[in-house]
Amino acid sequence: MLKPADHRRIAAAIADVESRTSGEVFCIVAAEVSKYREVPLAYGAAAALLLPPAVLLLGLHPWTLGEFGGGWAEAPNLGDAITGALTTYAGLQAILFALTAFIVAIPPVRRALTPRFLKRHRVRRTAYAHFASTGLIHAEARTGILIFASVDDRQVELVADAAIHKEVGDTAWNAAVAALVAGVKAADPASGFVRAIEICGAALAEHFPPAGAHAPHGDGVVEL
Repeated sequence: MLKPADHRRIAAAIADVESRTSGEVFCIVAAEVSKYREVPLAYGAAAALLLPPAVLLLGLHPWTLGEFGGGWAEAPNLGDAITGALTTYAGLQAILFALTAFIVAIPPVRRALTPRFLKRHRVRRTAYAHFASTGLIHAEARTGILIFASVDDRQVELVADAAIHKEVGDTAWNAAVAALVAGVKAADPASGFVRAIEICGAALAEHFPPAGAHAPHGDGVVEL
């Protein structure tokens, strides 16, 4: 997703920010946080359950499509007719389920049809899990920031530790998220990360200046 030059730009931006604050900034970019395997199943189930009744409401009876022509014909046995109708109905449902699920499982189709709220929830959950994994959540200073982007989900999450959020509020974080979202949408996530880091850095420098010796980690962005 990111080229070596992009990693160097982001690492340089983090190192510059951390040289002017006691806070720490971590960046993570993922292609996609989930395969959303339930989405094709949900669409398949919806198609199987809703389309056959819709066909019946329109007055179409699939099991009678082969009954053409005139002349004498033996009246069908009622039990056989019901069994045939139910078999056709169940077969139609199975075909609709399989076909719809197969089509929706195609990655571009699945991404387009996955509800935005579900993407948002998965990205937020993943971001918080990675924030916890950095160990900053247990640090005494509690001045860590994680900037997380999921490119294919087109979602960004910024997680700030308690001490930072209490002092800075939401304005800087919203601006940083907007900058990164713009970069992701423009297919230039590196520039989005750099701009988001600069915005966060300005807020950190204002409220959390360097406290004694502080070695910037400047590790850049981690790709998942």
